[in-house]
Amino acid sequence: MPSGYKIDNQEGLYYFTFQLVEWVDVFTRQAIRDIFVNDLRYCQQNKDLVLCAWVLMSNHAHILAQSSVNDLTGFVRDFKKHISKAIVDYIQTERESRREWMLNIFSNAASKTNRNKDYQICTHENHAEQVYTDSFLKEKLEYIHNHPVRAGIVESPEHYLYSSAKNYAGEKGLVELEILTTKWKTY
Repeated sequence: MPSGYKIDNQEGLYYFTFQLVEWVDVFTRQAIRDIFVNDLRYCQQNKDLVLCAWVLMSNHAHILAQSSVNDLTGFVRDFKKHISKAIVDYIQTERESRREWMLNIFSNAASKTNRNKDYQICTHENHAEQVYTDSFLKEKLEYIHNHPVRAGIVESPEHYLYSSAKNYAGEKGLVELEILTTKWKTY
């Protein structure tokens, strides 16, 4: 059921949360994390994604982004569709110890909606929130970059590989970004 969070302004900067159904921790595998990172890069190069910040956790991701061609809805749709297919393909073809368990959850989720045929990986909600103020932007940047610290994964945000914290700390991250003018620092 939609929660009211939606993309009203196709050219706006938005904060998104992409959550996996039943919080399945599929991003614990490096190969699947790499699928996510490669899809972000693909969308930057081919889907006009302007990526400003991101973090990938074990079962969800947060992204600050906009579209350079005013089609943010198209990016979200295509990104989630492609990453879902790639994750299912990986689970089905590689040695995945939790294969049956995950595919059961994803199949069950798909059976509850007519949007997905066989498997549903991501929830339909994206929790899209448009960034209107600098204070909201700072809040979301801090939340994104400090998420791995709060989860006890790293002591410092820029030590987490699957995030844009390195980029904001002046280092090279996994994905190139459009750095926002708000200065971000480690606390």
